[in-house]
Amino acid sequence: MAAHPLELVREWFEEAAASGLIEAERMALATATPDGRPSVRIVLLKGIDADGVRFFTNYGSRKGRELDANPRAAATLYWQPLYRAVRLEGPVSRLSAAESDAYFASRPRGAQLGAWASAQGTVLRDRAQLDAQVEAVAARFPDEIPRPDFWGGYRLTPDAVELWQGRPDRLHDREHFLLQGDGAWRTERLSP
Repeated sequence: MAAHPLELVREWFEEAAASGLIEAERMALATATPDGRPSVRIVLLKGIDADGVRFFTNYGSRKGRELDANPRAAATLYWQPLYRAVRLEGPVSRLSAAESDAYFASRPRGAQLGAWASAQGTVLRDRAQLDAQVEAVAARFPDEIPRPDFWGGYRLTPDAVELWQGRPDRLHDREHFLLQGDGAWRTERLSP
């Protein structure tokens, strides 16, 4: 067994990606307002390391505003054909500008234009309004597109991780890891 649960998460993710699953990086991210009103949406997992998992978004989106006000989240990765899931819970912090710049530069031009053009989560009059905003951004940036200052990355640094391996008899294997005050992980098996 790995000393750190995120090593196992990375192994499982790599196996899911290698299996040919479409968008194995789809991750359900749950945030909440300070008074506890939850919301969940799909984001794309864009990295796993010993410090946590990374994703990117518009800071002014609902999730961005909720993370500013209540910087804790939960996330789930589910790979149905492999009968596996991962749950992560913990504090969330913004990535550095340099990390966000590097990822933004790696995105396709269309995704870069979209980050500028979309005021994520706000009401649009119609699709034509969004298309016009994309055209205006493309005209503004005919060559290189810089990262907008309202867009960037986050890291969820888990203090709880669960690895769920499904079984046909519904007696699933659930390995639960809890971060202790001394930085060590306590492992426990949960009932299915």
